[in-house]
Amino acid sequence: MNVTVKHSSRYSYSKPVSLQPHIIRLQPRCDGTVRLLRFETKIEPIPITLSSCLDIEGNSVLHAWFRDPTTRLSIETSFEVETARDNPFDYLLSAAAENLPIAYGDVLKASLAGYLLRMENEGTVADFGRSVAEAAGRRTLDFLNALNSEIYRSCPISIRETGAPFPPAYTLAHRQGSCRDVAVLFIDACRAVGIAARFVSGYRHGSVGRQRRYMHAWAEVYLPGGGWRGYDPTHDMAVNDEYVVVAASREPFGATPIEGGFRGTGATSSLEAHIEIH
Repeated sequence: MNVTVKHSSRYSYSKPVSLQPHIIRLQPRCDGTVRLLRFETKIEPIPITLSSCLDIEGNSVLHAWFRDPTTRLSIETSFEVETARDNPFDYLLSAAAENLPIAYGDVLKASLAGYLLRMENEGTVADFGRSVAEAAGRRTLDFLNALNSEIYRSCPISIRETGAPFPPAYTLAHRQGSCRDVAVLFIDACRAVGIAARFVSGYRHGSVGRQRRYMHAWAEVYLPGGGWRGYDPTHDMAVNDEYVVVAASREPFGATPIEGGFRGTGATSSLEAHIEIH
């Protein structure tokens, strides 16, 4: 499948401000199932320095530095990718991973330590994860599918364009949240039963007829034999070729699409964003 995305973010400031360095995580992640055909970035005002690099999680990021005061900041990206993962279960799970908790082994466990840490020291999410695991016979893939379906069934999605994800216990208690809220709940429930998991931001092709499009968030779990595999509790789907990852991180903050600030006494800001996905 070929997916094209145009994404514009326009910040307006009530008075001239000095822009602090910005980190931009909007370039698609390339792997064996995603090929980047084209990627373009336009930033105004033009940065005095623009540097591309890989962050600690392996995401492609842009670092932008600015000099002169401004009343606006515009960041526009456009890309086309070719995706090839039409079957999200195209792997053979290692025998050590068939049942919970996954036996990662010393080497893998050391590398995955951060992805196994609970997001908060709260018992209700752990109880929730364990109850789903028991109902699934503690079989890893059955648990992941059941957890995806249970969150999808019990937590209706609401649109919340700004703000950090709610704590997983909050989303579980209120049984409602944005895509990033239910992704965090999925991640913490996985970690509670011994599955390494991380937060992902990106785009979902989905229904092209929708008038308003948003960035999307979901989860990835590390499965020996399958590597990192995505699950989307917003749509009760295992991630396939409809999805395009731009950033993945142990904590949601590390996958923030645009990170940066400004200095200006008494200045306020507003954001307008527009996304087209074809």
